Amino acid sequence: MPDGAHQIGAVVTPIVTIVAVALLAAITLAIVLALRLEKPWLQPWALLRAVVQLGILSVILNGVISNRWWVAAFLAVMVAAATWVMFRRLRVAARYLPALAGTVVAASTLPLVVVFATGAVDFSPRYLLALGGIVIGNTMTVCTLMGRSLGSLYLSQRDEMEGWLAVGATPRRSALRAVRSAASTALIPSVDQTRTTGIVTLPGAFVGAVFAGASPVQAAQFQIVVLAAVLTAGALAAASLTGIFGAPEVLPLDERPLGGRRAKPPVLVDAGAMAVSKDAMA
Repeated sequence: MPDGAHQIGAVVTPIVTIVAVALLAAITLAIVLALRLEKPWLQPWALLRAVVQLGILSVILNGVISNRWWVAAFLAVMVAAATWVMFRRLRVAARYLPALAGTVVAASTLPLVVVFATGAVDFSPRYLLALGGIVIGNTMTVCTLMGRSLGSLYLSQRDEMEGWLAVGATPRRSALRAVRSAASTALIPSVDQTRTTGIVTLPGAFVGAVFAGASPVQAAQFQIVVLAAVLTAGALAAASLTGIFGAPEVLPLDERPLGGRRAKPPVLVDAGAMAVSKDAMA
């Protein structure tokens, strides 16, 4: 066992991990409470869920990681979970669930096929699960960021979009600037992570490979492949959401779910009639 892995295993006992995580969760909660942010319990709750989920995952992987079919089933569960998170975050109608699931599957599959078909990474259950999980997770993030940005931009750019429609433009053309801006915003985290790798950040795949005993050169090769796959998946996800939500049926009057139809217009009250009514009552 490499010295680095031996030292990590000797130092990080379960008790130490629990203490460190509890302290970090307490600090996080104290900060969000002091800032009076919305849902201050969200960060500690997310951390608790991560602990439980990773604990379950560690147990399951002992019997899954050596079998490709079990790994494929586990990736399917990841896709379903990612789709549900996107569905909840974007608050879209249930009819969009198949499209969201298709986006995650398509955007994640193509880069994985390229990586394994070219032999850049050995096609084994271990690497399929590791790379697939990373790509699916990042695809979910891009979709969520783009969808939420798109909803806000449709509202803020409503007048401009109405202007395009007034001169005969299609709904897709009228929404083009908002869609491009939302897609660019959604890709920023992946792009910044790639640009700053090795300078500002040491990505998890690289660190994990080194701790597992790989040489720094091998770890760097694997990390570069991961980053390239993540960027490709993000671009595909943005293209898919452009096709799904890039031609709004109606323009929002207020914050509303993507793909939603306009609610009934507000009832306008005639001020003169209201005054007459008040006089009659008096």
